[in-house]
Amino acid sequence: MKDKAQILLADDDPSIARLVQLYLDKEGFQVQTVGRGDDALNAFRRNPPDLVMLDVMMPGMDGWQVLRNIRHTSSIPIIMLTAKDETFDKVLGLELGADDYITKPFDAKELVARVKAVLRRSRGMDEETDDTLSFPGLSVSHARYECRYEGRKVEMPPKELEVLYFLASHAGQVFTRDQLLEQVWGFDFPGESSRTVDVHIKRLREKLQNSEQYGWCIRTVWGVGYKFEVR
Repeated sequence: MKDKAQILLADDDPSIARLVQLYLDKEGFQVQTVGRGDDALNAFRRNPPDLVMLDVMMPGMDGWQVLRNIRHTSSIPIIMLTAKDETFDKVLGLELGADDYITKPFDAKELVARVKAVLRRSRGMDEETDDTLSFPGLSVSHARYECRYEGRKVEMPPKELEVLYFLASHAGQVFTRDQLLEQVWGFDFPGESSRTVDVHIKRLREKLQNSEQYGWCIRTVWGVGYKFEVR
């Protein structure tokens, strides 16, 4: 990981902001803090950082609104930092494209570890060798977090790419929504949280339209889940 990665932290609680900045400063990160959602979006647009940490409840614009706006133009890593610990809030954040979700109060070592893990994934540092999966019209690399379809690079948030890569690396195998949550997100939510998977699959299909002409597609197996089907 390169030195002095830049992190934008948006939290309207000055004590929390100072504490997080202290932890991250010690690890060699450059941290810019703001206390309002609209200020966070403006700071992001002026100088896009390597990672954004967003509190949910902020004046001016809440964390969900900032997340939506950033995701319209960027796949930069985003971690939600909030006092809420309800399943609905976690699912909403993931559906909107957040890469991780840390609940206050948090352990400092865990926070730093999650920041480093998200940055490693976004920079394709997890693998040193070329792990590109290739199909007609499609290539996807987990190491580089890069997807190319019909000769062009397709921008997608890290979790979308991870879903695609996981399914494509197990072509023909059917996975339930709960299995995909566990394999890609690393945890399991009960009940309607499986909507998160459906939302990511829907977005992938929109970006990989007409894939069946190349002999592959992300297929719904009714009553079970999804698979990457190759003819």
